[in-house]
Amino acid sequence: MNFLANLGRVVLALLTEIGSTVLFIKDALVQGLTPTIYVRQIFEQMLKIGYNSLPVVGLTAFFTGGALALQIYLGGSRFNAESLVSTIVALGITRELGPVLAGLMVAGRVGASIAAELGTMRVTEQIDALTTLATNPFKYLVGPRILAGVITLPILVFIADIIGIMGGYVIGTRSLGFNSFAYIKSTADFLQFGDVMSGLIKAAVFGFIITLMGCYHGFHSKGGAQGVGRATTNAVVSSAILILAANFVLTSLLFSE
Repeated sequence: MNFLANLGRVVLALLTEIGSTVLFIKDALVQGLTPTIYVRQIFEQMLKIGYNSLPVVGLTAFFTGGALALQIYLGGSRFNAESLVSTIVALGITRELGPVLAGLMVAGRVGASIAAELGTMRVTEQIDALTTLATNPFKYLVGPRILAGVITLPILVFIADIIGIMGGYVIGTRSLGFNSFAYIKSTADFLQFGDVMSGLIKAAVFGFIITLMGCYHGFHSKGGAQGVGRATTNAVVSSAILILAANFVLTSLLFSE
């Protein structure tokens, strides 16, 4: 009986969380993304999400591109397919690793920051004060962050794609003996517009997920400093899981024959 009772409580808690999330998404879309739009808030959030995340995303992309080139060269040498290094690095970075790694890094950095900021505002009753002053917190706090995430992540991923391919180029030409001109020509010949665009579509979805989870957990934070800490952790974990799940679904949809 105790097992069934515990199982029932877990299921009820899960259904309550799903229902609360769906209602928050509805309010965020209906209230947060309809006029009045706070343009200044959007640009401020774009700066925080995009520009301030560029160093960590760029470094991640560069080293990932270099490691990918090494692994493909070592694996390809077993089948005399070393010449495919430049092509596979470009496809791997633009289609999968660029958007996924950028999304995870931004989730850790920005998702946690949003949850901590809104969580602190919630426990110190600043969000309640906004409502008292006739300012809709969904329009002022949630909408600008979601818009900034959806706009900024594709730009960030596009830059990460270039840096990641450059990481593979540096390793390929400096360590693996590839000709510089041939490496660039091979990359340009095989990389198609759809490869890059699929990664940018994923990035826009990941931007929505990261900012939504940060806002959701921060908005429902309670219990003082400990509650803000839990909200921060939950925002990062839920964002990471949803990014990986969404990546699988989007890959299935975008590349289904």
